[in-house]
Amino acid sequence: MLEDQIVALAASGGAAVVAAMATDAWQPTREGVARLFRRQGAEVEGRLDEDAALVAAAEDGEAADAARQALAPGWALRLRTLLAAHPEYAEELRTLLPAEGGATRSVQYNIAHDQGRVFGVLDGSTVIHQGQQEA
Repeated sequence: MLEDQIVALAASGGAAVVAAMATDAWQPTREGVARLFRRQGAEVEGRLDEDAALVAAAEDGEAADAARQALAPGWALRLRTLLAAHPEYAEELRTLLPAEGGATRSVQYNIAHDQGRVFGVLDGSTVIHQGQQEA
């Protein structure tokens, strides 16, 4: 596997790992990453859990995004090192990434304050008609 391909795949993998933290996709992603590293004798479950806890503890969507952005380069580096030593793991790592061709994993953060309302939709649309409220 070429060095450029390793770097690109590791960067995508690192981003996918942290994007899944504190979401419904976390457990399968965590298990897949841990399985990759265990194959070469490394234990990363503790690090995965610590990083996921940082993201989960973030106060709001922006803080969680900032945590993910800070964690992604570290996971990209770990994956790059793993792939450099074991390029045969590349295909297994690809299975952890969002599917190509339009099928992606989506994350949406909606926050309402002070009696505000939030209407969130992924992969679709919604129309809200708001009339006058009667007293």
